[in-house]
Amino acid sequence: MSQNHQEEEIIEKLAGGEFEREPVPQSNLKSWKSFLGMYAGEHAAGTEFVIGPLFLTTGVSAFDLIIGLLLGNLMAVLSWRFLTSEIAVKRRLTLYYQLEKICGKKLVIGYNLANGILFCFLAGAMITVSATAVGIPFDMEMPKLTDTMPNGPTWVIIVLVIGAVISLIASKGYDTVSKAANWMSPIIVLAFLACGIVALQQLGVGSFEDFWNIWGEGSDPFPGQIKYTFWHVFFWSWFANAAMHIGMSDLSVFRFAKKASSGWTTAAGMYVGHYMAWIAAALIYAVYVQSPEAQALLAQGEAPNVAPGPLAHNAIGVFGIIAVVLAGWTTANPTIYRAGLAFQAIMPKTSTFWVTILAGSIATIAGLFPAFAMKLLDFVALYGFILAPVGAVIVFEHFFHKQAGIVQNYAEVANIKFNKSVLLAWGISFGIFYFISIQFNVFLSFVTLPAWLLCGLLFLILSKYTQKKVTPN
Repeated sequence: MSQNHQEEEIIEKLAGGEFEREPVPQSNLKSWKSFLGMYAGEHAAGTEFVIGPLFLTTGVSAFDLIIGLLLGNLMAVLSWRFLTSEIAVKRRLTLYYQLEKICGKKLVIGYNLANGILFCFLAGAMITVSATAVGIPFDMEMPKLTDTMPNGPTWVIIVLVIGAVISLIASKGYDTVSKAANWMSPIIVLAFLACGIVALQQLGVGSFEDFWNIWGEGSDPFPGQIKYTFWHVFFWSWFANAAMHIGMSDLSVFRFAKKASSGWTTAAGMYVGHYMAWIAAALIYAVYVQSPEAQALLAQGEAPNVAPGPLAHNAIGVFGIIAVVLAGWTTANPTIYRAGLAFQAIMPKTSTFWVTILAGSIATIAGLFPAFAMKLLDFVALYGFILAPVGAVIVFEHFFHKQAGIVQNYAEVANIKFNKSVLLAWGISFGIFYFISIQFNVFLSFVTLPAWLLCGLLFLILSKYTQKKVTPN
């Protein structure tokens, strides 16, 4: 119980419960154990039930998937350890307050708006995930991989009900959300493990060679999907949480860490959730792909459905339905709450209840459109690409301000509300590399790191120029 209590505290503070505008005092610092359970639970959630099967639709080979995920997730852990937690324990400030010091209050409003909207879309995808499980007893038609619009009145009603329930629970506050998540996380992890084991039996896997041959040398991607190679898997898995690590969002978490070494605990999330759970979810989809129904769809040039509810139900029965509902719920709930906080920063006079209801309403509307879940690989890549470069501003200022000869926390020191250097650095880096991605059909995760690096460098150069003109000698 003590560890659960610690996890609840750290997650509650993640929501901005205390020390929002001051460094965390020594008396409130937490040991690495507080972060271990939180990351293991948060990253074995509803998204995993979709991401795993989607990897299979890209025709990826065994080596590219298994080794790509192994190394890509390692890079994510290293990013958390040597960038996010390193800065967090030195500054001990939330992301939002740190950005305010550098960018100014008005510019942070734009960041909060983008963050809040993207959070809503992610929560909407998780409402979609839960709906695929709730719809099973009602014999609901499941959304297809290529669907973008609602496919019928039953789907609309179920999504609206789930969205309303999740929004109301989230509006009650983060204490309720975090307690529920802590109790449900072990159940969800167990469900992923059980799904994987049962799927291996259904696929007749009796050796590591049999397991490897599920993907083998790869295949053509399913209709409407692109072919993934080792580099697609590597960079996508590295930057699936780009907003959190190189984007510095988890400064708000690790500001409570006693030591920067607590950043290693993110490995629990990466290798339980983003390795074991993704592969387990891919396995239950592999079982479905072999079914006559799926083969008939492929023969017609259509991709078999990626509906987490039926896939998990086929593997572990009613427990699978429950697990998918819980996984979607435990991801959507805190995501809606965080989106509400981002909106509240823009509308400070509005109560937490109403901004959370607003966020939940946007998420529910997004959940009506299956495209957010069915295109989750693309959406997550876009999410990281948009927000990650903002973190480069913090990283480059922290590590290179002396070499560049610029003033730290310039907006605070110069008493300005809008730091143009930050906006220009982000806008130029985003514009150049998004254009390259669209114009030359370059996988978005391939240009996330270049955009991040360029944003950081441009920030230093532009700050050097603008600060020389503004800062008194």
